[in-house]
Amino acid sequence: MTRSPEDTPMTRALRALAHGDASVRLRAALAVGTDPGAPCVAPLIARCAVEPEFSVREMLTWALTRHPADATLPGLLGELRSARPQARSQALHTLSKIGDRRAWPALTRSLLTDPDDEVARSAWRAAVVLVPEEEARTLAAALVTQLGRGGRETQLSLSRALIALGGASGPALHTATADRDPRIRRHALATEQLRRDPDAGFDFAIEEAKRIVALGTDGREG
Repeated sequence: MTRSPEDTPMTRALRALAHGDASVRLRAALAVGTDPGAPCVAPLIARCAVEPEFSVREMLTWALTRHPADATLPGLLGELRSARPQARSQALHTLSKIGDRRAWPALTRSLLTDPDDEVARSAWRAAVVLVPEEEARTLAAALVTQLGRGGRETQLSLSRALIALGGASGPALHTATADRDPRIRRHALATEQLRRDPDAGFDFAIEEAKRIVALGTDGREG
């Protein structure tokens, strides 16, 4: 049987990215990342937007990180404007793994406050990796506006992002501990507690913050 000149191991791997079996897709992404080339970038990015399996998405991201940033950044930045939440969140996740700060200007306030929790969480993680030192306080001020949002995992992601900013988040976070909204105040207090004592755990920090808010104190006595 004569194969088409276009029927190469790489073209077969790219086709396999859409296979019905997740294990086949995983192996295909591994193959593409093992032998990276410019024609692979667009198919990898396109698959990130629709791939349902977490492990395969992680392999797709790994494959993209194997390519030069100059080849991947344009397509990934374009995905940040996609109407599909998964496209935005996975592009943000991949940008955080690449770590090229040329992507920083694309991390807009609309992404940091995206109504989709997974997109917002990905934006927070990417932002703390990519932010220039001189922009860290501005980023912290934007992140603080999201305090009290969502459930445990979303709040934990935001706390981690604020803690990762170090002293740059201190003033905005301190102000939020006196917010009139008890949900915001609890989350801010819990984040400060977690910063002081990372071993305490987020659940303990939240419960302690609830107690402080209920008592009407600032948590700094003694």
